[in-house]
Amino acid sequence: MPEGPEIETENLHETIKEELEHDGGSFLKRIALTTAILAACAAVAALRAGATVNEALVLKTEATRLQAEASDQWAYYQAKGLKAAVQEASAASWLAIGKEAPAKFTEEQKRYKQDQVEIKKKAEEKEHERDEKSKEADHLLHKHHGFANTVALFQVSIALGAVAALTRNKPVWFGSMGVGLIGLVLFAMALLG
Repeated sequence: MPEGPEIETENLHETIKEELEHDGGSFLKRIALTTAILAACAAVAALRAGATVNEALVLKTEATRLQAEASDQWAYYQAKGLKAAVQEASAASWLAIGKEAPAKFTEEQKRYKQDQVEIKKKAEEKEHERDEKSKEADHLLHKHHGFANTVALFQVSIALGAVAALTRNKPVWFGSMGVGLIGLVLFAMALLG
């Protein structure tokens, strides 16, 4: 019986293996590139998240300091009011016994009332400053949450990229890029917001 045509399968196997390695290698390179880009974006987003929360904490601390100063001013305001009331009561006791009150009681009472006007103005200014700092801090905290969510999306995208590289599964890689794209959009919104 004649033997069939002899086909060199060894060379064929090597050629197929080289083609698979070549195709798989370029796919892995694309995954590595997109993952590296997403990791860089995640690093920047993480830095922005940290910076915004730190700045917000500084502003909240400043708002707390301003609140303490406003409270001090209001306590001072009340003390001046009490002193004015004491002067008024002292003058009233002179009047109760039928004598004219010394002028110093009336003068002191007027001075305390005038002091209260300035003190009230300072206290209200401190409260206004406090409210502005607190409002700015709240805005930064909102931005921080945007950056933190962005970092989480980038991390999920990077993890999906790793799964795609291990399984050489293109749909998983496309999912990774989709999540990464959503992360990029949220990152841009947080930057602009």
